Amino acid sequence: MHQLFTLNVYFFYGLAFFSMGLLAATEGGRSSDLRLRTALRPLAGFGVIHAAHEWLEMFRIMGHLDHIPGGIYPTLTLSLLTLSFLSLAAFGAYLAFGDETTCHCALTIPLGMAVFWGLGYLILREKYPNDLFFVADAWTRYALGIPSSLLAAAGLAVQQRAFQKAGLVRYGRDSFFASVAFVWFGLVGQLFVEKSSLPPSTWINSLLFLRSFGFSVQFLRAVSAAFASFFVIRFLRAFQVENDAKIAELQAARLRESQQREKLRVQLFRRIVAAQEAERQRIARDLHDETGQSLTAIGMGLRALSNEEDLQKRRNTLTQLQSLASDSILELQRVISDLRPAHLDDLGLSAAARWYAARIHERTGLQTTVSIEGDEPALEDSVKIAVFRIMQEALTNIVKHAQATKAQIRIGYLPQEIRVAINDDGVGFDADAIRVRVGRVSFGLAGMEERAALLGGGVRVSSRPNFGTEIEASAPLHWIETEE
Repeated sequence: MHQLFTLNVYFFYGLAFFSMGLLAATEGGRSSDLRLRTALRPLAGFGVIHAAHEWLEMFRIMGHLDHIPGGIYPTLTLSLLTLSFLSLAAFGAYLAFGDETTCHCALTIPLGMAVFWGLGYLILREKYPNDLFFVADAWTRYALGIPSSLLAAAGLAVQQRAFQKAGLVRYGRDSFFASVAFVWFGLVGQLFVEKSSLPPSTWINSLLFLRSFGFSVQFLRAVSAAFASFFVIRFLRAFQVENDAKIAELQAARLRESQQREKLRVQLFRRIVAAQEAERQRIARDLHDETGQSLTAIGMGLRALSNEEDLQKRRNTLTQLQSLASDSILELQRVISDLRPAHLDDLGLSAAARWYAARIHERTGLQTTVSIEGDEPALEDSVKIAVFRIMQEALTNIVKHAQATKAQIRIGYLPQEIRVAINDDGVGFDADAIRVRVGRVSFGLAGMEERAALLGGGVRVSSRPNFGTEIEASAPLHWIETEE
C-alpha cells in the first residue's frame, strides 16, 4: 500500500508539471508581451523535463529499469534534474529582470548558475566518490533547485504587477498564488533532500521531514507542483482575454471606419445631389441666356418676315436668322458635350482625353499634354465614364486651385489594369494637414476615390507645397471586356 501511494505521488507530481509545461508551450506564443512570451519557453522546458525526471524515478521503483547498467541511471536523472532547474531559473530571470530591450541579457543568470553548479560538482566528485549520487542530488537541489524556485517566485510576483497594470487583477492573483507555491516548492521541497555526506543533508533530510510531519517530502513537492501548475495554467487564460480584447478593439475600429465611410458616403451623396441641381441650373441658365434668346430672336425675325415686303430686307433678315440658328446649334453642341462627350462613345477614352485637354487649353490657357501607353481595349461604359470623370475632376481642381501653367495626363493600358496619372506644376498642397484640419479629404478627392472604388480600384494622391500634385487612379482588368 505504501509503495502504491508513493508511485501515485510520483505520477501526479510529474503529471502536474507536464501539464503546465505542455500548456505553456502551446499557449505561450499568443502573448503580445515579448518578456512573458520569452519566459514561457523555458517554463515549458522545466515542466516537461522535471516530469520526465519524476516519472523516471517512478519506473525505477516499479522495477522497470533494473536492466539498465548502474552508471546510466544516476547520470540520466542528475542531467534531467539539472536541466529542469536551469530552465526554471531562465523562466524566473526573464520575468524578473527582462524587458523588451534586455530580455536576452537575463539568460546570463542561469548560465552563471550552471557554471557555479559545475565547479561545485567537480569538487564534490573528488571529495565524496563513494556517495556521489546522493551528494550530487543534494548539491543540485541546494545550488539550483532552491535559487531557481525563488527566482521563479520573484518573476511571478513581477508578472502579478504587470497583470494589475493591464487591468487583469484576477490573473494577477493567480500569478501571486503560483509564486507562493514555488516558494514552498523551493525552500521546503528542495531543502529536505535524501540523506548524504554533504552537509546539511546529514541531519536536514527527507527522514527528518517524515518524522516531523508524518508524510514524505515528495508528497509536499507534489502538492506544491499541483498548486503551482494550477495557478500558472489559470493565468495563461489571460492570453485568451487579451486576444478577445484585441478582437473587440479591431471590430470597434472597423465599425468606426465603416461609420466614417458611411458618413462620407452620405456627404458625397448630398454633394452629388447638390452638384446635379447646380448642373441643372447651369444648363437652364445657359439655355436661357444663349439658346433661348437666340430662338426668341429667330421667332421674332420669322414673324417680321411675314410683314416685310422688301425683298432685300427679307434676304438680310434670313441671313441673320441663319447665323443665329448656327450659333444656337453650336451652343447646344457645347452643352451636350459637357454633359457627355461624344468622343467618349464614338472614339474611346484616349480620344476623349485628348479632346478635353485641348478644350481646357482653349478655355483657360493651361498647357495640357496627353500621353498613351499601350493599345486601348474595348472598355465598358462604366469604366470609360468613371476614368474620364476622374480625369475631368482632377483638371478642374488644377484650374481652380493649383495655379499651374502645365499639366500632363498619362493613360496606361496594362495587361492587368488601366492606370491614369494627372500631374501639374502648381503650388501643391499638404493632404495630411488638410485631412487633420478638415477631418476628411476634400469632396473632389473623395469623389475620385469613390468612383475608383466602385471599379474595384483606387486613387493615390501625391503632393507637396510648391512641388505640384500627382493623382494616379487605377482600375483592375476584370472590369474590362476585350473584343474577340
